[in-house]
Amino acid sequence: MQDILIIGATFLLAGFVKGVIGLGLPTIAMGLLGLVLGPTPAAALLLLPSAVTNIVQMGPPSLALAMARRIAPMLAGVVLGTALGWWLWGGFGGRLGALLLGVALAAYGVLGLAAWRPRMPASWGLPAGTATGALTAATGVFVIPAVPWLQAQGLTKDELVRALGVSFSVSTLALAVLLGGGGALTWGWVAASALALVPALAGQALGARLRARLPEGAFRRVFFLGLVVLGAAIAWRA
Repeated sequence: MQDILIIGATFLLAGFVKGVIGLGLPTIAMGLLGLVLGPTPAAALLLLPSAVTNIVQMGPPSLALAMARRIAPMLAGVVLGTALGWWLWGGFGGRLGALLLGVALAAYGVLGLAAWRPRMPASWGLPAGTATGALTAATGVFVIPAVPWLQAQGLTKDELVRALGVSFSVSTLALAVLLGGGGALTWGWVAASALALVPALAGQALGARLRARLPEGAFRRVFFLGLVVLGAAIAWRA
């Protein structure tokens, strides 16, 4: 019963953060549930909440498809990098990868709060996606360097949130294939993951309401502050 309450509270919080800044669900779920269940069960548990909240975040299919075309090289890199990461880490996981991701995420958040603007041309989409996929295989988190690359493409607040939803959807699918190939994705965990959808979606709806009231400048500050906190949590756990 205690585990159920912990899982529910974790996904409510993770969904809320995702609703506000467009990311954070896998990071929070892996950070908190990884301590209780271990990294592999936590990754299996987050798959459906991550997938469905990403679909909600993408918005209308026509706009999501247009965004997918716009960032297609980066998405291809995510798939390639996840397979490469599986080979590099010898399966799902990797302490060094988690530590590097946490430090990079926190550092990027600090630079963002200092008004630093990344300069990453569109042609860097494939390598950015590949590096993101490799870190996904190590951590179950799909943020760096995909988020800095997306932010460098001149997207508005709503476009960035949509692009994150598209990118994370591809990453979630690649992670599911990775876990399934390793035998970690059982029907029991799929059922538990489905139950975790309820608090995740409830939290996302609350967070989205708050985001709609935030002006662009406030959104950026909250976004980068969230990255600092999430990065520090990953590095600490590693």
